[in-house]
Amino acid sequence: MTESAQYRLLIADDHPLFRGALREAVAGLFEHVDIAEAGSFDEVTKLLESNGDVDLILLDLAMPGVRGFSGLMYLRAQYPSVPVVVVSANDDPAVIRRCMDFGGAGFIPKKLGVEVIRTAIRRVLEGGVWTPPDVDLLAGADAESAKLLARLASLTPQQVRVLMMLSGGLLNKQIAYELGVSEATVKAHVSAILQKLNVESRTQAVITASKIELGHWPQTALLDN
Repeated sequence: MTESAQYRLLIADDHPLFRGALREAVAGLFEHVDIAEAGSFDEVTKLLESNGDVDLILLDLAMPGVRGFSGLMYLRAQYPSVPVVVVSANDDPAVIRRCMDFGGAGFIPKKLGVEVIRTAIRRVLEGGVWTPPDVDLLAGADAESAKLLARLASLTPQQVRVLMMLSGGLLNKQIAYELGVSEATVKAHVSAILQKLNVESRTQAVITASKIELGHWPQTALLDN
């Protein structure tokens, strides 16, 4: 990484003050940097669809349009070549481990100082990964969680988006409207999700995902279609 190189970063966080602080921290790293900002996950997807040539995404786990790790899952599936660093106020070691399991390039707790944040970003842009040094990424692993992670990781980007909407209680026709596809297409996605997660209903699909997301995805009672 060279300070004179041109980098393009995307900061995704629903708090304008924190976006501003993060922008200031990032800008101090480079002589030339283009920084885009998004306050919702819908804005994230629109920015990336219009120009996916991004060197790094700094993503908050808790923002409008996502639940738990669903935003990270979608970005890793849709843009596998773009590193995603989670920047979150939730620095529970189990949450950090899940983010790395889902393909995160790093995890930066929001409470860290500017210099540490810059060190983490520099490490990732150089091709490495960065997590808090006191977090054991191998602790707490178990076979059942590994199986669930593998099932969730097998979902396509569109299937991840459908699962996100299912967890919000949306019906097939509402999901079809949001995604701009037919209701038949949504039903096909739901069937594929059920098959990949090895469950029989929409409710079970959301509950299966929530089992490894530490309460981030609410286990909402959904009507089966």
